[in-house]
Amino acid sequence: MPTVNPPVKHIGLNAHLLNLSGNYRSAGINWYIYHLLRNLPRADDLAYTVFTSEPRARETLPRLSLAPSRLPTHQPLARIFWEQFVLPFEIRRTKLDLLHALAFAGPRALALPWVVTVYDLSFIRYPQSFNTANRLYLTWATRDAVRRANRVIAISASTKRDLVAMFGVAENKIDVVYCGTDPMFSPEANPHLAAPVMPEKMILYVGTLEPRKNVAPLIRAFARVKRELRAPHKLVLIGARGWKHTDVDVAIAQENLRDEIILPGYVPSEDLPAWYRAADLFVYPSRYEGFGGPALEAMACGTPVVTSNASALPEVVGDAALQIAPDDLDALTDAMMRSLTDPGLREQMRARGLVQAARFTWTRAGRGTAAIYRSVLAQGARDA
Repeated sequence: MPTVNPPVKHIGLNAHLLNLSGNYRSAGINWYIYHLLRNLPRADDLAYTVFTSEPRARETLPRLSLAPSRLPTHQPLARIFWEQFVLPFEIRRTKLDLLHALAFAGPRALALPWVVTVYDLSFIRYPQSFNTANRLYLTWATRDAVRRANRVIAISASTKRDLVAMFGVAENKIDVVYCGTDPMFSPEANPHLAAPVMPEKMILYVGTLEPRKNVAPLIRAFARVKRELRAPHKLVLIGARGWKHTDVDVAIAQENLRDEIILPGYVPSEDLPAWYRAADLFVYPSRYEGFGGPALEAMACGTPVVTSNASALPEVVGDAALQIAPDDLDALTDAMMRSLTDPGLREQMRARGLVQAARFTWTRAGRGTAAIYRSVLAQGARDA
């Protein structure tokens, strides 16, 4: 008997948050979207169309079909208008079998199976970090999406627990698909890239400067380390200034550390590996994360990590990092001092970090996501 190939199913992906401009908006959710799209597996039974207004997508995603929009969907109101009023027509025009809403929200007028990705519920956990309109829309849109979607993808078990606790989503409706690391994050330097100018000895943080990231206590712990160890290190805080970041400036002034702290602002992703590799220690004491990519990137580069035991971070670092409660300044200070002064501990953290980081790959994320598409489509066929 001749082999019968399965029918090709057409998957649409709403990627209007994709941003390839290389500025601070290229981090976070965009990082997930970019790598997922590049790692969706080639398959005889699945075809993909990506909805985006990113003009550089055609060069970056050459094997995917693109459905570009002329609307300025980098602006929130234009993006919401496109999602709710244009996307339903695009679904019919492109004859989709399934839609993947890649960031929290899906159109109300939807008559086909669909999947939604939720990264975290920081807009509920830390409402003070969002303006009122943004917070209210995200809360409504996410609550609505997880109720109506066929499946929900969470990027960590922590986010899954939050969805169950805060929105009452059934546990068996949520799939956890972890993020991965880009291959450029490794202990080996790229000989083709010039190394940025950086201090000889440093402690590193990478992330937005905002209260949820707990940067002010990191500055105060660093001040203690400087005093007690007379450490020659500088503290480098890489990241854009976010919502209500003034506590960082206050802590620097109160601890008299203006000459000891470096604030490069946003650093392009291709330059980050050099910073991670050069750091003696990476510290990420965040209070809440949907995943915790910077901690994973630091481990992948062979850098010892101190982080908090909150939200998704324990899932990411496993037993490879020193974990502290985000409100325990004494524990944070002690973990930093131990990491800087105990060579045996540092080597153990480095070795375990490389092993732990290798468990998270974008290839695995792409395959896991495609498996969810097939499961939803198969369920729809059985229910038909």
